[in-house]
Amino acid sequence: MTQAAETLISVIIPTYNYAHLLPRALASVLSQMAADVELIVVDDGSTDATAEVLAVYAARHPQLRLLDQANAGAAAARNHGIRKARGRFALLLDADDELLPGALANLRTLLTEHPEAGMLLGAQVSVYPDGRERLRLPTPVPGASPRQLASRYLLEKRVSISHGCSLFRRDLLLQRPYPEHLRGGEDVAVFAHLLVSAPVAVTRAPLARIHKHADSLRHNRDNEEARALAMVCEVFAGLPPECHSLRRRYQAQRYLSLFRTALLAGECSTARHFYRCAFRLSPWQALRARHLRKAIRLLACW
Repeated sequence: MTQAAETLISVIIPTYNYAHLLPRALASVLSQMAADVELIVVDDGSTDATAEVLAVYAARHPQLRLLDQANAGAAAARNHGIRKARGRFALLLDADDELLPGALANLRTLLTEHPEAGMLLGAQVSVYPDGRERLRLPTPVPGASPRQLASRYLLEKRVSISHGCSLFRRDLLLQRPYPEHLRGGEDVAVFAHLLVSAPVAVTRAPLARIHKHADSLRHNRDNEEARALAMVCEVFAGLPPECHSLRRRYQAQRYLSLFRTALLAGECSTARHFYRCAFRLSPWQALRARHLRKAIRLLACW
C-alpha cells in the first residue's frame, strides 16, 4: 500500500515571520503524530529566523515536510500545502495557534463515525492578549439545502467555521482553492463551498487553542470597499446557482460591516455612503434593529 493511501490527515501550517511562535505549533502536532498523519510547513518567504527553526525541527523529526515559496500571502501558502499534501483530509493550523492534546485522535474517531463528512467542526479555546480564555463550541449543522446552509452561514451567522479546529476533505479544497488575490476574508469563500458540498459532522471536544494576539486583532481598511466587493464575487463563484439569490443580501451585509467600522472610527461621511449602498441593495437588511440604531446615530453628524 502506498503512503498516499495510508495518509488520513495532513496538518498544514503556513508561516510567515513567526519563528518565535512556530515551535509551539510544531510541538502541539508532533506530540500526537501517528502513521496516518503528515505534517507540512509552508514557509511563505519569511525573513526572520523561520528557516533556522525549521531546519532544527526537520533534523529531529524526519517526517516533517518543509515547503518554501516566495512571499505570496497565507492563501497561496495554504493552497501550496494542500496541493502537495497526501491526506484525504487537511487541517489548516495557523503558525501562532496550537492543537490541543488528543485533537487528532478525536478527529480520527469522528471520521470513523461520519465517513461521509466533507467537513468536521470542533470546539476551540480562544486565548486573548490579557490572558483570558474562552471556550467556543461549534453550532450543529442540520441537513438542509445548499441555499439554506449558505444563508445560515453567510447571513444568519448560525454556523461558525475556523482554521485549527476544523478538518476539511482535501478534494473539496482542491475544487475551491483559497482566492490568492484577497488579503483578508479569503477563507469565507472556501468555507461556504465546503459547507454546501458535503455533510458536516460536529464535535464538542476542544481541538485547538486560537491565540488572539495584538496583530491578529487589527483591521486593515486599505481599499476596504473594493476588497469587500471582491470577497462577495469570490464567495458566490464557488456556490451553486440556487444560492445566487442571496447575493444582494450578502453584499448589503458586507456594506453594513463597513458602515459599522466607519461609524466607530468617527468617519460619518464614509459611514453614510456605506449605509446607503446597503439600503439600496437590501432595505430589509439595512432596517434591521441593530443596524437601524446605529444609522440613527449618524443624525448627530449631519
